[in-house]
Amino acid sequence: MSIWMAPLVLLLVFGSFVVSASIGLGGSLLMVPTLVLAIGTKEGVALAALLLAANNVFKVFTYRRTIPWRKAAFVVLCTITGAAVGARLLVNAPVALVGVAVLCSFALTLLLERAHFEPGRRIASPLLALGSGATSGFSGTSGPLKGVAIRNLDLDRLHFVGAASLVSFAGDATKTAIYTDASLLDADSFLLAAIAVPLMAAGTATGRLLNQRVGERGFAVLFWTVMTGYSIRILTVIA
Repeated sequence: MSIWMAPLVLLLVFGSFVVSASIGLGGSLLMVPTLVLAIGTKEGVALAALLLAANNVFKVFTYRRTIPWRKAAFVVLCTITGAAVGARLLVNAPVALVGVAVLCSFALTLLLERAHFEPGRRIASPLLALGSGATSGFSGTSGPLKGVAIRNLDLDRLHFVGAASLVSFAGDATKTAIYTDASLLDADSFLLAAIAVPLMAAGTATGRLLNQRVGERGFAVLFWTVMTGYSIRILTVIA
């Protein structure tokens, strides 16, 4: 990464922390493409998982009083399972195949949205979580799958962010462990994560403040804005 690019990368990383803390997810929307462009495909996906996992520690602590442990437990388990499978696939796959998988995951998400795919509520959440973990482990982002999986639990905005923070931490921590074991993450990666701690704290505080001020209707707008962002990203990639 060149010196002149570093400030822009850090700014976008901070923005991903704010988005993630305000609605519980969406951090990968900014971070993954930023890091992939800056340092490479597999390395960018792996570093994004490390930074998001560390940031989720702050989010889980911040929203600890509104984490619906029982409701989110099975979603967490399915996310971990899917993330482990997806991360192992990324480690063993050629870089070109990972790139193709990212494009395919974006295209599939777009097709589901255009077809107005609306699975059953609570029954669909574990399946969506399994799929979101797998796609996130392999491509770095779960697209809207994780958001819809948690949305189907029928939670208010604070409990939604609490659940999303817990689920995101579980998935990103799982991926980070596998990427580290495969040497996609090294001492420099963890040093960068340590340096980014102040950005995580500031981003989480900013996102929390934003979440508290918008209300339920405003939160719904934020949520679907991020979902729209995923869709725009899909359209940009496949155009």
